[in-house]
Amino acid sequence: MRSSAHPNRLGILGWVGGGSWGFERYMFALHRVTGLGLLAYFLLHIFVTSARALGPGAWDGAMALVSGPLFTVGEYLVFAAFAFHAVNGVRLALIEHGFVVGRPIEPVYPYATSVGRQRPLAVAVMVLAAAITVWGGVDFLTVR
Repeated sequence: MRSSAHPNRLGILGWVGGGSWGFERYMFALHRVTGLGLLAYFLLHIFVTSARALGPGAWDGAMALVSGPLFTVGEYLVFAAFAFHAVNGVRLALIEHGFVVGRPIEPVYPYATSVGRQRPLAVAVMVLAAAITVWGGVDFLTVR
């Protein structure tokens, strides 16, 4: 079967814009990725901190392993992931509890959509997460 049944009418813009994916779908994927990244950091943190129970030599070895410029950048990325994940989590809680989308309505054609109510909040989340990340980055780089 030929793949020309669904031609790429949007070209590169379709690839970058996700085609039928909306902005909220990208936020969903980013929320999942940041959640997994925070989980990985948490497990690494538990592993490094548990070296404290093995004595001063093990602790010094573990700290030497995670003290370097690569881990410094990694700590900042963990902070950025935390900033987005936390602010987006508040957005999701507001949406799930109906504070943003309003009361449910009967699904009668033409269907009403809540994207007009959710999208401004999603953009505000991205702006707030970026502002927190920049503020934390300035603080992160000047304190060290």
